Amino acid sequence: MYFQVAGIEVNPLVPPLVACVISFFTSMGGVSGAFLLLPFQMSVLGFTSPSVSATNQLFNIVAIPSGVIRYMREGRMVWPLTWIVVAGTLPGVLLGAIIRVKYLPDPKNFKFFVGLVLLYIGFRMVKDLFASAKEKNKQTSAEDEFQAMVKRFKKKQDNNESLPRVRVRKFSLTTISYDFYGKNFQVNTLWILLLSAAVGIIGGVYGIGGGAIIAPFFVTFFGLPVYTVAGAALMGTFVTSVAGVAFYQALAPFYPDVSVAPDWLLGFLFGLGGMVGMYLGARAQKFMPARFIKIVLAICIFFVAGKYIWNFFK
Repeated sequence: MYFQVAGIEVNPLVPPLVACVISFFTSMGGVSGAFLLLPFQMSVLGFTSPSVSATNQLFNIVAIPSGVIRYMREGRMVWPLTWIVVAGTLPGVLLGAIIRVKYLPDPKNFKFFVGLVLLYIGFRMVKDLFASAKEKNKQTSAEDEFQAMVKRFKKKQDNNESLPRVRVRKFSLTTISYDFYGKNFQVNTLWILLLSAAVGIIGGVYGIGGGAIIAPFFVTFFGLPVYTVAGAALMGTFVTSVAGVAFYQALAPFYPDVSVAPDWLLGFLFGLGGMVGMYLGARAQKFMPARFIKIVLAICIFFVAGKYIWNFFK
């Protein structure tokens, strides 16, 4: 099948299948999978024009709601964290779209920068994994308690019993505080806002939404449980992707010589596969050890970082 905007020919079954597999694993850590679909589209399919960024964000729009709905039903959405992420990333993603189209039609140099950032985050995540292993016998983390609760829940097979939900304690201009399985977590609202703005610019340039960067930051730098940040990261990615696609479409008439608007059909096919993968990933997340989810995230991050940095020096 030929996709006119992208200028590529590919079997229509390939995009949804690839997106489904990627999204199943990445959505368990609050990542839509768009950051892995981008190199797939550019390196495997040969889709390299600026419209690939908008197409990636279109994938987010179609795919993410299924995962978010699942997190909402299970009471694992930290809404104050979600809205601060949206407030920070929204202006950033619009600025990123302008940078991508006007200044970085060839994103080689910026990819190198993103690669370095992701590489640093990946190393921090690996360090956190080894530290958690050493301290495992000293204390039980909230995530371990969550796993123990899930196991007890599965054994009881009581359909009337539901797993406890996140409870927000405080939401102000300075502090976000919530309880998760008997443990309280607090983060600085301003730091979350600033981080989200920086992530939004990167997400706007490449169409990755930002979850691939912001979710590991929440886990490694702010010490938040991965089970409670996944929904917020995905929701923030969804809202900013809607704005990003609309903005890329609006910019298209001003750049008639460059493909800027998304390939709607290709993005929709990717999104359908991602929708299935994210729903299954959100459903399976609570039955997966937090350590496994972090390992999957780290592998994905190192993969993208290595590719970006290697291509810069080729």
